[in-house]
Amino acid sequence: ELPRVNLLIADDVGLGKTVEAGLIVREMLLRRRIEMIVVAAPASMLLQWQDELAQKFGLDFTIGDREHLLHTRRTRGFAANPWSVGSRFIISHSELSDDTYMGGLRDILSDFRPGSMFILDEAHHAAPASGAGWAVESQLTRSVREIAGAFEHRLFLSATPHNGHSNSFATLLEILDPQRFTRGIPVKAKELEPVMVRRLKEDLRRLGHAFPERIVEPIRIGGLPQN
Repeated sequence: ELPRVNLLIADDVGLGKTVEAGLIVREMLLRRRIEMIVVAAPASMLLQWQDELAQKFGLDFTIGDREHLLHTRRTRGFAANPWSVGSRFIISHSELSDDTYMGGLRDILSDFRPGSMFILDEAHHAAPASGAGWAVESQLTRSVREIAGAFEHRLFLSATPHNGHSNSFATLLEILDPQRFTRGIPVKAKELEPVMVRRLKEDLRRLGHAFPERIVEPIRIGGLPQN
């Protein structure tokens, strides 16, 4: 129902955020609202993303790494843009700050590309550290802000989107949806409802799903010296 699909999927660990993102992508493709998709994830998660999207949704994604860059240059010439070969890519967080990869993507996106979607996994890594009075942006924060603004639709995924600092959280939401949020202005719960999906294991247990409960039992050690 959103004119632009700007969503923060903040479900608990193990509840299938990748699958939810895949469902949204497939629905948007069926409605012909998107034609280019870029997923940014930690380097250790690239193959998992590629496998899940292929096996569960039949969607083939190219990992936009150094090998893809070199293969494109070998087969199409040194000046060829690797982002012009295909329309579905998975890249690592570190590549977002590397102009070797981002230069070609910026050329493809231009200032704004209709029908494009940016998916940021582990989005809390892009949330800035919180200073005394302002959110201190990292290089990753600036890189995500720069590239995300050129996409029409954005999905941010994180089980821990809030690091306890309101300025940092507001900055992350501003990158997701600058029309709704502004860094430095506290985020109200009612403003989050249209853009955030948040489910915990406790919520699903109440619906009858048998998730194991984590029980923390302290081990008390006696007989130790006072100092």
